[in-house]
Amino acid sequence: MTPSASRRDRPGAPVLLGLLSGMAVLTFLGAWSAQDAGVPLGIDLVLGASAMAILPFLQSRPLLGGLLLGALAALSPAATPSATAGTYVVARREPLRTAVPVACASIVGHGLQALWRPVGLPLGWWLLADVAVHAALLGWGAYGRTRDALVDEWRARARRAERDQEREVDEARSAERTRIAREMHDTLAHRLTLLATTAGALEYRTDLSPTQVAAAAGVVRASAGAALEDLRTVIGVLRERPDELRPVPGLENLPALVAQERAAGSVVSLEAPDLDLPAQLGLAVYRVCQEGLTNARRHAPGASVEVVVAVDEGLRVRVVNGRGGVGLGTGTGTGLVGLTERVELLGGTLTATPRPDGFELDAWLPWEP
Repeated sequence: MTPSASRRDRPGAPVLLGLLSGMAVLTFLGAWSAQDAGVPLGIDLVLGASAMAILPFLQSRPLLGGLLLGALAALSPAATPSATAGTYVVARREPLRTAVPVACASIVGHGLQALWRPVGLPLGWWLLADVAVHAALLGWGAYGRTRDALVDEWRARARRAERDQEREVDEARSAERTRIAREMHDTLAHRLTLLATTAGALEYRTDLSPTQVAAAAGVVRASAGAALEDLRTVIGVLRERPDELRPVPGLENLPALVAQERAAGSVVSLEAPDLDLPAQLGLAVYRVCQEGLTNARRHAPGASVEVVVAVDEGLRVRVVNGRGGVGLGTGTGTGLVGLTERVELLGGTLTATPRPDGFELDAWLPWEP
């Protein structure tokens, strides 16, 4: 039995218990009163016991069981409690197309019983009471069945709503993690790579003058401070109020980014128009340039880098670097993956192409002046 079925049976248990308790009393009373019709007591007892034995079969064969109970009710008043209880049980568990024939069989059976067995009421009142009782039992059982179906549906809807909410929370959490990971890569990775290359130059370049050492140390200090500021920005992504975040970088911040690279010893050229871009588009342009510079510094230190932003039926962003020295090792590739997602969300395209003399990062973003 399913949990739903067991819940549906519980509300009818007290009713059935009362009916079955009264059934035993009415069986003997009906059997004794049947002596007036000349029916032996033993036959009434057998018919009453047979009616009670049919009740469990109403669960598997409700229509057949109801017809048999109606037939037994026509033969003996000892079957009356079982027949009336059977009407309620079937109405409680089965649709009306099954419960109504069972109720009609019980009504007809009791009507036939009143024709040849003595009853305590005139025949007309007996038939009226018989129909009223079975109609009440039929309606009561149908109401309970409908209520159970509605309760089950509400529970199913609540479970579906909980599952949908859990899925939405998981999707939102996954999207937030992806966004945080992308922000960490786009900001912290750039700063830390600059720190690593500059610190490496201080470690291995023993021929640097005090002025150059001081300049490199200044780059390390500035990059460390910027890394801390970027970390605060990433942590700020988790805050409830986005207005606490600092303004996102854009096209106007590219000269400062290139100046930082030059201060670290890189040879970088920049060609970019003065445009008023939307915040998301400007951020995408900045991140493409930042990723290209970070990859050039990581994989080809010392190589010259060319950064070009141009209007080409949209915006074309190219970061091209030549061959350089020994890099810091292979990366995970997550930066390009996140950058590709960022560009494609804006309707653009991104390609990263190795060249015989270096590497090229090329992005196109839709934009209308």
